[in-house]
Amino acid sequence: MFKIVKTFFLVSFLSLVTASYAAITPNPTAPQVAAKSYILQDFASGQILAEKNSEQRLPPASITKLMTAYVVSNELQAGNISLSDDVLISEKAWRMVGSRSFIEVNTKVPVEVLLRGMIIQSGNDAAVALAEHVAGDEEIFAQMMNQYAQKLGMSNTNYRNSTGLPDPDHYTTAKDIAILSTAIIRDFPEHYKWYAEKAFSYNNITQHNRNKLLWRDSSVDGLKTGHTEAAGYCLAASALRNDMRLISVVLGTESENARAQETQKLFNYGFRFFETHDLYKAQDKIVDIKIWKGTGDKVDLGLEKALSVTVPRGRYKELVATTNIQQLVVAPVEAGSSLGEVEIRLDDSLIASKPLVALQTIEQGSWWRRLIDAVLMLIWT
Repeated sequence: MFKIVKTFFLVSFLSLVTASYAAITPNPTAPQVAAKSYILQDFASGQILAEKNSEQRLPPASITKLMTAYVVSNELQAGNISLSDDVLISEKAWRMVGSRSFIEVNTKVPVEVLLRGMIIQSGNDAAVALAEHVAGDEEIFAQMMNQYAQKLGMSNTNYRNSTGLPDPDHYTTAKDIAILSTAIIRDFPEHYKWYAEKAFSYNNITQHNRNKLLWRDSSVDGLKTGHTEAAGYCLAASALRNDMRLISVVLGTESENARAQETQKLFNYGFRFFETHDLYKAQDKIVDIKIWKGTGDKVDLGLEKALSVTVPRGRYKELVATTNIQQLVVAPVEAGSSLGEVEIRLDDSLIASKPLVALQTIEQGSWWRRLIDAVLMLIWT
């Protein structure tokens, strides 16, 4: 039971960000990307600008360590561990194959050193040591990883270890990696700075970050590379230009250079042909509506979360918003109750549709107010 209340151009609204939208058809078309799977997404709006096989389950190799880092960051935030904790290195961690931070068995290494070694050097030994410190056992830690994946909405992901070493039941998708990358940047900005570091030294050994774009493009500030024979060469990356942040994930390219080149193609395309704008702040009034039988005559409607959109460059002024509001609202109404929706359109494309919620609680009015309004409702509705 909704009716269209108002249609208006959005250029008169200034605000601040975040949401998720249906993709609009880009013009010109996205570049050809030599990867099994890829996605290009705007950080603030969640708008998908380009994709191919983005929901195909593939082995993620060391990109797995993004979730390892995310779990560790959550444990740090919760106060269950601290960056200064000394972690006793087990023989299992010390014996890990592949990329290593060269930690020694039975020595103690601070959590911060292990976390940076895993992020920058992609140390498998550091990843296992962190998993054991948090959960006591890597298998239990993998269960925690899967719990966080489900919480974030990563519906096509399953982890079997903290490193990304091959396992037939260890997989994710480009789309899910983009979700995780967004969460890392959004939830733990104080740790995200480590993803931009070009080198890290431990035990008198200096190793360089394998993300070649950190040297080639000053706007790139993360995130993580990965490689196994089964996964190919993979890269989850993020770049920030003029307050617009994009996230790219390419899986299954043929070389280190290829994963960097294909990612650069996607970033150049996204920044050149799209722009992101903030529309509404969270809890800001968008419209108000009549309420019957309440302590007040009207209730303000707005959004629970801030809202932004990504559109083809130069077309922001063509956006149109329409509010669809519940026809009859009777008190009591709790703050946060959905009473309508706002739709954002460009031409015939629906860019976003978000619930309009009550911004305050309106209690039931006195018996006299309820009686009068009951009569008026018979006449006017």
